[in-house]
Amino acid sequence: MRLVVVLDTNDVSRLAAFWSAALGFERGEPDPPYLALRDPGGVHPDLLLQDVPEPGNGKNRMHLDLVVDDMNAEVARLVRLGAVQQGEPFTESGHRVAVMGDPEGNEFCVIDHRGAARPESQDTA
Repeated sequence: MRLVVVLDTNDVSRLAAFWSAALGFERGEPDPPYLALRDPGGVHPDLLLQDVPEPGNGKNRMHLDLVVDDMNAEVARLVRLGAVQQGEPFTESGHRVAVMGDPEGNEFCVIDHRGAARPESQDTA
């Protein structure tokens, strides 16, 4: 068995550009209505983008969490790529979390794996 994560989209090319840059994944050959993004190291599951006609509708029931070494730097990088930060970062279960939206508004989180040990005044995102 192999796990593949599927994300519905109204613009496969737009989200492929964002998510391949965000994750460092390589784009596969389009196979309409799909386009696979693959981890070049083969560690992480593929992200399969699926072109659908209907728009996104409300909060995602499932989302991606990106666990990083420097949440502030990663949030800034993702914003430059086209993501939108949704509110201020917060602490949950001992970890700093920033809720983000990709260019189509699909929610995902950026989580600082170092936890909440840093003083609040250092957060710039």
